Amino acid sequence: MFPIRDHNPSRRPALVTYALIALNVAVFLAMLPSYGDDRALLGLYSNWAMVPARISLGNGYYTLFTSMFMHGGILHIAGNMLFLWIFGDNLEDEMGHLRYLIFYLLCGVAAGMAQYLAAPDARIPMVGASGAIAGVLGGYMLMFPKARVDVFFFFIVFFKVVPLPAWLMLGFWFGLQLLGELGSSGDGGVAYLAHIGGFIAGALATYPLWLRRGGRVFWDRTNGAPPHAAARYRIQTTSVPIVRRRK
Repeated sequence: MFPIRDHNPSRRPALVTYALIALNVAVFLAMLPSYGDDRALLGLYSNWAMVPARISLGNGYYTLFTSMFMHGGILHIAGNMLFLWIFGDNLEDEMGHLRYLIFYLLCGVAAGMAQYLAAPDARIPMVGASGAIAGVLGGYMLMFPKARVDVFFFFIVFFKVVPLPAWLMLGFWFGLQLLGELGSSGDGGVAYLAHIGGFIAGALATYPLWLRRGGRVFWDRTNGAPPHAAARYRIQTTSVPIVRRRK
């Protein structure tokens, strides 16, 4: 299952969100030739990915920032950018462009630190925007717990799009990260602790904004939905004629 869109339109162009997506894609394209060359890829990771053991030695602190713009493959960046595109614009709308950019970067650093503190001697490089985007998810769930999110379910030959409240979809996602961390062997793969740390950091960083909006009063005014009209999507009917099987 994965989200494909929400029913929460932003009121202003999400310039920072679009710029972050563009920057991530540009870095990925710049790295693309290295994916077929292990030596070149190792050099990139050694210089720009976040390696906990390197930070423990007192250098490479800048990689807490640079690593959040690197990705390990097409599915990695595609999934991350989908989540950022769906959920980032609304937080940017509420926070403003500059505050949202600072929020995003700080969530990414918090996510990296969560992974670092769990294993400061690890030599496995960490890359990806997942931690920063997890912060966006945490902030979104606090601000718009009942915003509707269209989720695509696929199981073998069965598929369906189901609208779910944000708290259910994002809460389920967060639960998967907890389960993933409990079952993780710690020898590489998904940085679940970075996701967990980023999500919590995002919710905490958004909490003052939520209070300024009125806290529970903000929720009560719209029953936890966005404080503006929800987007409506029309399903276009196909022009392809239906051919029935003859008996």
